Amino acid sequence: MILELDCGNSLIKWRAIEAVDGSVHMEGIAGSEDELFHALSSTRELRIRHCRLVSVRSDEEATQLVARLKERFGVDAILACPAKVQAGVTNGYEEYQKLGLDRWLAILGGYHLAKRACLVLDLGTAVTSDLVNAQGEHLGGFICPGILMMRNQLRTHTRRIRYDDRAAERAQQALSPGRSTVEAVERGCLLMLRGFVTTQVESAKQMFGGEFDIFLTGGDAVLAKEILPQAKVLPDLVFTGLAIACPLP
Repeated sequence: MILELDCGNSLIKWRAIEAVDGSVHMEGIAGSEDELFHALSSTRELRIRHCRLVSVRSDEEATQLVARLKERFGVDAILACPAKVQAGVTNGYEEYQKLGLDRWLAILGGYHLAKRACLVLDLGTAVTSDLVNAQGEHLGGFICPGILMMRNQLRTHTRRIRYDDRAAERAQQALSPGRSTVEAVERGCLLMLRGFVTTQVESAKQMFGGEFDIFLTGGDAVLAKEILPQAKVLPDLVFTGLAIACPLP
């Protein structure tokens, strides 16, 4: 069984897949390394033979996690690394090492699946957009705050904005002008997100014409699906790229 890890700034997304066909045996999200190891250790039928991971955390944290995996499961984890060219895709950053590894893997995964020009939109805590042409050249991208980040900034810096997550979820059920603070904030943030997404699609159309695929990933991908019915929602797009960047021997 193969253990795959996507270590973000705050959460660790993980899954265990069958080595033969890649089917997902189990998966989860952990808030810390300790929580991750507790979840993995509490599952008796989990027999880890290989491990690969991507981390946007510090080198020290990544090295520590690799060591813990070796100690606990006896596996040598393969860590995704920056690359200028990989699997037919050319990194578009002037300093390729500075492109976030999660973005790079999503780009690899998207181009591998599309086999033509594509737009990759990752709607998470931060929202990222990356464009890849038909030749596999990454043309660059954009980064802006996601809904969670926008909401938290308003809550932090505006004293009278106070509401819980349940109220926020209810407020997102419509897009009519808000008649309460929670509705005004949540619907405003959602419109900003959708405006960014729409702008990216229009840019892709200008660059590629009608021949390109759109991939949505990240926790808030569902919020953009309504306005992009042609897009493919792939929550595990980073893992698709991880398998390409870190093939097993």
